[in-house]
Amino acid sequence: MPHERLRKYNTKTAFPEQKLDNDLCWIVKAGKRIYIRGQTGRIWNSDDVLGQDDMYAQADNAMQNMDILLKEAGAGWSDVCGIRLYVSDRAYVKPVCNAVGKWIKGVHPTMSVLIIKGFARPLYGMEVDLDVILER
Repeated sequence: MPHERLRKYNTKTAFPEQKLDNDLCWIVKAGKRIYIRGQTGRIWNSDDVLGQDDMYAQADNAMQNMDILLKEAGAGWSDVCGIRLYVSDRAYVKPVCNAVGKWIKGVHPTMSVLIIKGFARPLYGMEVDLDVILER
């Protein structure tokens, strides 16, 4: 089965302060399965983070990004089977889940929420990734 890799990048340019050198991409399509890179409150094409102290805003930005990436991959919200939410503080669970919830009304995927120590950049308070399988 051929794999399609969309939005290729290298961590040298994405995270220059971390002195990494990894060839990655944002989306991998493998048959009906789609893997999408985790999304945060980071504003695309910028180092700015939306809602630095507002986890609802960060999560909503992440889901807006996911909406764009799903479409680029030829998928939609109804193809989402699972969601993983990562938060750096238990207090962030409610606002992050509420922001995500507005995007998945009627979809009924599985969802896990993990509380972790931190993210690639200190201003991130959350990250979301999706398990996607095309229905068609």
